Amino acid sequence: MSVHKGAPALLSAGTLCAALLLSGCASTAQPAPAAPAGTAAAAPPAADDARPEGAPPGAAGDMGGPGRAANSLASAPVPAPRIPGVGTVTQSFVPDGTTQALVVTGATADDNTSTATLYEKDPRGRWIASAGPWPAHNALRGWTADHTAGDLRSPIGVFRLGDAGGRLPDPGSRLPYDEDDQFAISGTGFSGEPLEGSFDHVIAIDYNRVPGRTPLDRERPLGEEKGGGVWIHVDHGGPTQACVTLERESLRALIRALDPVKEPVIVMGPAPELAR
Repeated sequence: MSVHKGAPALLSAGTLCAALLLSGCASTAQPAPAAPAGTAAAAPPAADDARPEGAPPGAAGDMGGPGRAANSLASAPVPAPRIPGVGTVTQSFVPDGTTQALVVTGATADDNTSTATLYEKDPRGRWIASAGPWPAHNALRGWTADHTAGDLRSPIGVFRLGDAGGRLPDPGSRLPYDEDDQFAISGTGFSGEPLEGSFDHVIAIDYNRVPGRTPLDRERPLGEEKGGGVWIHVDHGGPTQACVTLERESLRALIRALDPVKEPVIVMGPAPELAR
């Protein structure tokens, strides 16, 4: 697929919710027995007062006073399903239109090994694992919510996935794919492992970049000091500068699976942080 050169994609926002209405019905009042001669007749209980005889207002069955049916329940919103392992705060950053999310989690903020799982939202709104879990690497020193260039930590957050590329031909991407020799790399990683072939396939993470451009694009909207060029690329057997890596075939499978119609995102960071 040719590379799209265009304006940044817009994030949609919103909250999915539903209401569940449960209702009961009032018990039928029975006629009061006749009062003995010479005594005042007691007033019959109100038809909507389902309290046991002698029970004070507010007792079980009262439901807050006259005019309300016994055992009725007020309508309450049902929380929207969340991505497994993702808390309400993190979920709130997932665009409302997103139905595909790659979740990459490490055990702690300092871990450089992680696990990646692709989730998709089914027609009932539930998030179901569709691929993975896959072993992954992230930055040498783990994760950070305030990434800066050279800190050797991967940024924490929710970011769009909209553009792919690599030194090798397109493996079947539905995202725009830029095949370019400039994706070649050499040298060694932090563990002395060769880096050659690491950029054979990449997916750009929309951290401090202009969406809709090749992953090779160098524009940094937040400034050079905030880093950039954060990709998902081929694993080379060790930690990264800031990127996330997957084994070659897992990455190729991910590239084929991501669908721009589903507005895919990556949710990345240490598990305790993502669970907030």
